[in-house]
Amino acid sequence: MNTWLAEIGRTWRASLRKPGFLLLASGVLALGVGSSVAVFSLIDRVLLRPLPYDQPAQLVAVGPLEDTGVSGISPQQYQQLQGIEGVRDMALYMPGAPSVNISGHGEPVLASSLQMDRHLLPTLGVRPLLGRNFTAEEDAPHGPAVALVSYGLWQRRFGGKAAVVGSSLQIEGLPHTIVGVLPAQFDVDGDVVLPLAMPANSRSDGTNYEAIARLQSPAQRQRVAAQVDARLRAFYARSTGTYGDWWRHRHFGAQDLHAFRHVGDGFQLALFMGCALVVLLIALVNMTNLMLLRALSRQHDVAVRGALGASTWRLALPVLAEGLLVGVLGAGAGLGLAAAALALLRGFMPAGWQPDSLYPGVAAWLVAAAVGVLGALLSAAASLRRRAITMDDLREDARSGLGWCGGRLGRSLVMAQVALATALLCACGLFAHTLIDAARVPLGYRTQGIVTFELAPIKALYPDAAAVATLSQRLVGRLRQAPGVELASATTNLPGGPWRDQFNLGGLHPPGGEADNAQFHAVDEHYFDLFAIRLRQGRAFAATDVRGAEPVAIVNRTLADRWYGGQALGQLIQRGEGPGMVSARIVGVVEDTYQLGPLDPRSRQPILYRPLAQVSEDALRAFRSFEPMRFALAVRGDPGSYRRAMQQAVADVAPGQPMDNVRLMTQVVHSTTRDTRMQLWLTGLFAALALLLAAAGLYAVMAVAVAARAHEFGVRQALGAAPTRLAWLVLRGGVAQVAIGLGLGVTLALVLGEALRMLLLALGLDRGMFDLPVLAIVALVLLGIGALASVLPAVRAGRVPPMRALRGE
Repeated sequence: MNTWLAEIGRTWRASLRKPGFLLLASGVLALGVGSSVAVFSLIDRVLLRPLPYDQPAQLVAVGPLEDTGVSGISPQQYQQLQGIEGVRDMALYMPGAPSVNISGHGEPVLASSLQMDRHLLPTLGVRPLLGRNFTAEEDAPHGPAVALVSYGLWQRRFGGKAAVVGSSLQIEGLPHTIVGVLPAQFDVDGDVVLPLAMPANSRSDGTNYEAIARLQSPAQRQRVAAQVDARLRAFYARSTGTYGDWWRHRHFGAQDLHAFRHVGDGFQLALFMGCALVVLLIALVNMTNLMLLRALSRQHDVAVRGALGASTWRLALPVLAEGLLVGVLGAGAGLGLAAAALALLRGFMPAGWQPDSLYPGVAAWLVAAAVGVLGALLSAAASLRRRAITMDDLREDARSGLGWCGGRLGRSLVMAQVALATALLCACGLFAHTLIDAARVPLGYRTQGIVTFELAPIKALYPDAAAVATLSQRLVGRLRQAPGVELASATTNLPGGPWRDQFNLGGLHPPGGEADNAQFHAVDEHYFDLFAIRLRQGRAFAATDVRGAEPVAIVNRTLADRWYGGQALGQLIQRGEGPGMVSARIVGVVEDTYQLGPLDPRSRQPILYRPLAQVSEDALRAFRSFEPMRFALAVRGDPGSYRRAMQQAVADVAPGQPMDNVRLMTQVVHSTTRDTRMQLWLTGLFAALALLLAAAGLYAVMAVAVAARAHEFGVRQALGAAPTRLAWLVLRGGVAQVAIGLGLGVTLALVLGEALRMLLLALGLDRGMFDLPVLAIVALVLLGIGALASVLPAVRAGRVPPMRALRGE
């Protein structure tokens, strides 16, 4: 044992005295370890870490089933699920509740909100950090005005003072008593938490809620799911409501709460983990190549020690010791690179992916140590095939370095690296090509020179549709007076943005037709001019389209074609049935807009536009339950410089009314492609690392091959070969290796094309792997990198002095 430790110590001291190889090898390994550990940290944070609740395995989400699992549930459906056998507790909440205006204890602001019933905290096993939960009286319609606040709001607005419990906070212009503070680990978004106050016999079928059940045992999930499906299918079998027929063909069930919370995350993280593993594999292949090249510097030493009777183990020990040192250093440097990558990419990550700390956790440390040390030892062991050197091998290597077998292995490893890099570059190219295509899609509306903001009229001050319309009209008039403002408009929805910013209105139909859904936009008369949405038929809204005048509407081309066969102008569109039915005359048809962005296949939705001044009370009440009002300004100059003017206009028209979310319209559109841009950045980063490692591996192999063939090149020059011909010989060999690796990589990508296409479809991208422009660009890039990596060794080959070879030096 002491002999082994002494041998390891001598090897490490020798490596540290001349650290060139050590730095190169550990740096290569660090790139592979850092990429894989960074992605593993995200997987650990998002998919592996259990939910921060008591016995999370007992928690399930219940409701209608979609392809990805359980979706939103309605109050009416939730009420049918009471008393299911095997369920200990069940709760309902609205995660997409609208932002609310709060004042008191600071400046008025628009804060995110959450509406939940009093059963949610007990179901999750969460106790308020301070105070208490809602009571049954408070969680009833027209109950006392109370609220819970999040840990973050408690820290920001109340300074973390315990006296917050029992104090008053103005919410939507009405005083609410704060009864408690939620703990920091409560991960359902909402700075202000209000009672859901759901009626006992609600007939609402709006699936904007989520239901959570705590099972008596995790083993009962399938049994509970079967009961949920049986109950709701039986309910709709006897239902005569508007949507009864549609719901009768659906299935219902239960899904693990952790999987329900992270639907879709697994696909993206699987893609990134695959990319990281490819980079790690390329790094390990490169390490193996470096270890093989390292054998050149030790051939004489190994041969002498072997001749003196050293055992195979003693000959292998220095190699493994050096591999161990490279592994330790590479793992440590990889952890540092992982932390830097997480910090760099933090702005691109979804909110649910944000790490608790920029530093990888204990699990990441263990993964880094295992991958780094084990990978380095395996690479070192792969080079041991050259350690049992005979005298014939020694004589061959005096002229040819690694010899024919070693050279072939080195070239094969380079081709493997290039093949793996090709696959990554193809994936990166697909995302880049997708974004390029998206940028060319005509959205159907203007985006340049427009700045937007949100405002949720305080409900106590603006309780009905007429008050909201009056506020909007006055604010638009004031905004148009600001210097540089060309047009201003008020609307419930911008012409584009993420799905969460859209408002779907049900119960719409032509006279005598079946009820259907459409996106609903209440707009003023300036909206279509400001956003340059083209009018195909009829007219736009006018200032005379007010309450009391004939109800009018404008529809987009998709709605006109689907519901009216393209002949919508002059027709009626109706909502509801019986005495409460509302009708409006279609006075115009406008072009379609890509409402959800250029990449979403659902973008061309049927859209109904109504004048803001004519919106019915129930439609606006439903809208205000989810969304704020939006205002847009078409301006001259820098749109970002108009924030102060907008704040002043709001202060003049509605003192004490907060505004929020000031954005350029281009930023709104970019938010719809955020996921694809994140995929492009990460796959691009992995592809760049793969390209760098492949180029480094090719350069190392070519440099050693030239050095090993110096005698041959000198003899060729002495016999009359031109230096350019020798340089071309080396350059051609390097490019040939890249070309073979490129062919293998493209073949591999096409063989796995269907699986990759399914993954891209899961990410919302309908694009196959056989993309000729992408393949052509990847081929040119790799061949160019291969040529650059071979240039310097090729030049050296042409400069070998002939006399050196003739003297036998």
